[in-house]
Amino acid sequence: MPTFAYIAIDGNTGREDRGEITGDSESEAVAELKSRGLYPTQMEREDVVAEVSTKQTAKKAKRKRRAARFSGGGIGKIKTLFTRQMATLLKAGMPLLRGLEVLERQQSEGPFRRVLGEMATVIRGGGSLSDAMARQPRFFDALYLNMVKAGEAAGALDVVLEQLAEYLEKARKIQGQVRSAMLYPIIIMAVAVGVVGALIVFVVPKFESIFANMLKGEPLPALTQGVLGFSSLVQSQLGWLVLGMAAVVVGVRFLLKTPAGQNTWDRVVLAIPVLGDLVLKAAVARFSRTLGTLLASGVQILEALKITRDTAGNTRVAASLEAVWERVRVGEGMAGPLAAGSMFPEMVASMVEVGEETGRLPDMLHRIADTYDEEVDNAVAGLTSLLEPLMIVLMSVVVGVIVIALFLPLARIIQTLS
Repeated sequence: MPTFAYIAIDGNTGREDRGEITGDSESEAVAELKSRGLYPTQMEREDVVAEVSTKQTAKKAKRKRRAARFSGGGIGKIKTLFTRQMATLLKAGMPLLRGLEVLERQQSEGPFRRVLGEMATVIRGGGSLSDAMARQPRFFDALYLNMVKAGEAAGALDVVLEQLAEYLEKARKIQGQVRSAMLYPIIIMAVAVGVVGALIVFVVPKFESIFANMLKGEPLPALTQGVLGFSSLVQSQLGWLVLGMAAVVVGVRFLLKTPAGQNTWDRVVLAIPVLGDLVLKAAVARFSRTLGTLLASGVQILEALKITRDTAGNTRVAASLEAVWERVRVGEGMAGPLAAGSMFPEMVASMVEVGEETGRLPDMLHRIADTYDEEVDNAVAGLTSLLEPLMIVLMSVVVGVIVIALFLPLARIIQTLS
């Protein structure tokens, strides 16, 4: 009789319980645990327990880091974990209210624990899960609420929450890839500017005094004069330069909060070679996965398109989806409007058309998302491999020019002394 290693939630105390149990099959072992008041969240045969234990340790450490780092920017992480845990508990047969109470007790002190407590209060009063979530707009957006409502209407809340957890995990992954691809050149440029700035402000002026003392007014090479002149300009106008850079940063952030500024920014980003292609692929993957998940959960197509438009993350993509929504509203299919626009590749429109003809549009949208997720992976790797040597060469050229400019007068001084 095989032995199973399990992790379960105690229905009475809400605590995590780990151990081993024997049974003819996994379903028999699960039934035995439920009879003891335990709701299994993970079950593995003993012959793979070593591998599972390693994965569980990594997952537990990751969850602790998520809880510790929870803040305004960590809402997505904690929400994804909550969705996965809630789906697991409901699938194991735990009542909704009991599951919320268990997760509330497990949650460390903070905003999300209070949110879970307020949600549990609403459900005790006879409200649904979607009603409770609607009162927490900071944590649960329109996409989340509509999927939960669809799951409640279909009586398959556990299935919908599991689909939603997978969507959130994949969406966060692709978002992180794009951010890292954009952050890498920014960090390299910041380091390069810092190094060059330190040379210009602190190193070059010392050489200027050496040249004045040793060369006794002799003319310096043109390159050296240019570097020294730039250094003097930076030193004399340093305060204004810092103030100007701060004004630019504040101004850009202000403009990005306006519709016109955001639209301009999105156009500029999409027009940048390589990076624009990466951002567009990520947007297509996000659109496909969001729409496919909503349709698979039972959300009507017009409502699903509206939610997808509002969560597109790019004003140009949102405008294209607005045109698709208008034409679907009057009875057309999606494939034609997608093909007529300039944002979505022809392959996307073709695959959507096949999905509409076969009645498997959600599955086809998920395939599109998987394809473009893989393309984003490749694009991020290609962009990183391209930028790294490019930034190194650029930094080497700038530093090399400064060094050569300082070395030319030094060579003349050495000749004079010899």
